[in-house]
Amino acid sequence: MKDSLLFIWVEGGSDARFFDSIIRPMFEKFYHRVEVRTYANLKREKFIKILESLRVIRADYIIAADIDTEPCVTAKKQYVRMKLQDIETDKVQVVIKEIESWYLAGLDDSSQKEMGLPFLKATDDITKEKFIELVPEKFDSRIDFMMEILKYFSPVVARSKNHSFDYFMAKYRLPAG
Repeated sequence: MKDSLLFIWVEGGSDARFFDSIIRPMFEKFYHRVEVRTYANLKREKFIKILESLRVIRADYIIAADIDTEPCVTAKKQYVRMKLQDIETDKVQVVIKEIESWYLAGLDDSSQKEMGLPFLKATDDITKEKFIELVPEKFDSRIDFMMEILKYFSPVVARSKNHSFDYFMAKYRLPAG
């Protein structure tokens, strides 16, 4: 696979920062080139054409989507497939609940304490709103806080605290250490 190309499509900027910093380096062990791109601001028709082009050139791709209001992973994958027509459902990876839950999952007990966070044993139920409530006052913004989390992030810890992150890592056989 080292001569191939992988595109990881994510919803927005916070997703892109996470995937670019944490996930892309892991995939670079298996692919010649890994690109992280956002799709939230693309028109649906344009995104569909891009995905068709990737299939033609036989590039791999993953579409990461938050579960949002869908009741389960299957429903979210069906929703994405309906929106993007011919997409293969195994190309869609669902983040539960939102990317903010993956950020927090990677903090061990000492990192949480150092950053001024409460002890979080699991992060599967973290939404953007809950995340914002947890941002300590010492940070200028949510983005500033996210950037700081990335400095401490441990994939090993994240696998034990978030089921969808663990599933993602296992599915793609990504090295956590």
